[in-house]
Amino acid sequence: KVVFLENYRVSLAEKIFPASELSEQISTAGTEASGTGCMKFMVNGALTIGTLDGANIEIAEEAGEDNIFIFGLEANEVQDIKSAGYNPREYIERSPMLQEIFRLIQSNFLSPVEFGMFDPILNNLMYTDYFLVCADFDSYCEMQDIVSKAYINKADWTKKSILNVARSGKFSSDRAIREYADDIWKVPYSLKPQKA
Repeated sequence: KVVFLENYRVSLAEKIFPASELSEQISTAGTEASGTGCMKFMVNGALTIGTLDGANIEIAEEAGEDNIFIFGLEANEVQDIKSAGYNPREYIERSPMLQEIFRLIQSNFLSPVEFGMFDPILNNLMYTDYFLVCADFDSYCEMQDIVSKAYINKADWTKKSILNVARSGKFSSDRAIREYADDIWKVPYSLKPQKA
């Protein structure tokens, strides 16, 4: 189920994080400096499907690679493909599923009232695709199949969820503040309340 939540903000996030079982963090490897949203999902027990990018790398290290669903190109592969001259149409031609999706969109199946509504997106994906969506697409679909099978096994899913929460301590705000105090601000730091 896909739900669009208007005016996303902290008070809305407070409802989303604990209600989620799967967090999708699908930035192209090498493009996301970090991300705190995925950490908040992890702390609340959601498992992550994502690329090896940003905070997903740290989540994989902390939770263990068996407790996260990683797919797609790695950062060095992204650079190699771009350096060689990325052509998204090659990936579309190799993927029956992508071909079918493009055919449906081009036939206005998803926009029967406003023909051509998605043409700018299609043109971008077919001729530019800066984020290599087409290159990562089949890998994403394969991992979603693995996620679906894993979700059916409630005991194993629950175990993975508990391990994610138990191993999320690195992402506490206390650690972040301590590191900022030590490494950036160069000020003393204490977890003990200070007297006024």
